[in-house]
Amino acid sequence: MLKKTFLVFACFVCSILIVFFMPSRASSVPYEGNAGGLFEQKVTGIAETEQTVYRMYSGGKEVGVLHSRKKLDRFLETVYHERYEQEYPNSACICGRDISIIEEKSLLEYEDIDDKILNYLSENELFALKATAVCFADDTDIFARIYVLDEALYENAMHTFITYFIDPDVLASIQQGYSLPLLSSYGTREVGISISETITMYTDYAAPSDIMRTEEEVLEYLKYGENTQKEYYTVQKYDTVAGVGSKNYGLSATQVMNINRDKISSTDQVLEEGEELCVTYFNSPVNIVVYKETLREEAIYPETIYTEDSTLLINETVVRQQGEAGSRNSLYSEKWINGVLVNGYLESSVDVRQPVSEVVAVGTMELPDVGTGTYRWPVDNPSVSCGWGCYYGHRGTDIVNMYEPYGDIYAADRGVVEKNEYNYISGNYLVINHNNGFHTYYGHMREPSELAVGTVVDKGQIIGHIGMTGLATGPHVHFFIMEDDETRHDACQGFLPC
Repeated sequence: MLKKTFLVFACFVCSILIVFFMPSRASSVPYEGNAGGLFEQKVTGIAETEQTVYRMYSGGKEVGVLHSRKKLDRFLETVYHERYEQEYPNSACICGRDISIIEEKSLLEYEDIDDKILNYLSENELFALKATAVCFADDTDIFARIYVLDEALYENAMHTFITYFIDPDVLASIQQGYSLPLLSSYGTREVGISISETITMYTDYAAPSDIMRTEEEVLEYLKYGENTQKEYYTVQKYDTVAGVGSKNYGLSATQVMNINRDKISSTDQVLEEGEELCVTYFNSPVNIVVYKETLREEAIYPETIYTEDSTLLINETVVRQQGEAGSRNSLYSEKWINGVLVNGYLESSVDVRQPVSEVVAVGTMELPDVGTGTYRWPVDNPSVSCGWGCYYGHRGTDIVNMYEPYGDIYAADRGVVEKNEYNYISGNYLVINHNNGFHTYYGHMREPSELAVGTVVDKGQIIGHIGMTGLATGPHVHFFIMEDDETRHDACQGFLPC
């Protein structure tokens, strides 16, 4: 019984010692839980009831226990007004993304080191400002995010970017749901627009250096994304806008104009020798898709009918009926992405004039090797990408197939293959002798023609395929007509309906 009484008394004494002596001892040593933090912070006592404390971390490492949350809030307001308000109006300041504050209950009372903590935030600029986050997502996930000062800033820059690829008046009509006028003559009209990506905006906080403050900054991002490496070209004497594009990766004149809007306002603008032009096309995080319709007149080429005439000698020919090309009105639907034609297809066509077949009487059934003197386009869906003299020293006409970049090449008139060779400028090229004083030239073929020298070819016969061998920046046919083996003619000077 005495032993039990002694144990009770001993416990009572220990309780008194803990209550009266423990606080004074604890206040004289650092708080061990913060030993790895940035600042030493002592425990000054033990409260009778639990208090709310704010433990701050920077990059996952403890900074210290904040004594007053209100003091932090007033400090952040002052920082915004004094440091950021002028350049970032209508915003607000909070602690940066690497800063986290954990609110917890504790009986321990801590030394007040709020000024040290606030100075640490200020010296290291650990702040974030309220901004608008713009997220770009594809079908699977968000692939890009930027921060802008406000939503209107982004909307204005995006509108400017879109008008690089579609007429502003047409864009306004589409956005307001107005009906667009139908094509009443040959040409192109824009009929629709879309953006491939999903774009969302919401209010968020970001480091000041990550926030775009001007339309120019946002527009530059919309044009090139994170790509800051650009290539420039120095304008040479006699260069045209189309010539600069042709010599630089097959850019069109419109593309050269779009990426140099600060210097070029028209594809016909006269360029100043020595001027620096950007020749790096857009690498945008968004795809502006513009749908167009193009109505054009297309030739219906006549067939040549050969009839045997026993009154004619071998290889002697007589044209019994002159051939005449017909015409059709063809409506094409086109899809353009960021100013680049990606595909097109024939939507409808109406024959306007039927062709008249050429009837040729021959002494035998051999194909005559003398040209008719009239020429057809060497490719389907033809478009001149670089005309005669579009840059200094360019002698010929560069012709592309708008819908099949690597499509067939046709003999412009009948004749005999005279050359099937390769050189470092023209790549694989072919020359046809039309045996009437004229030759035609076809350069940059994808591969050597299968036709041997001496082969007789008919007008419209496939002689090879479009390519970019030799010195070429894009798939096309370098085409010209030679008279008497010397004079070279622009194909558009009365020979083809350019």
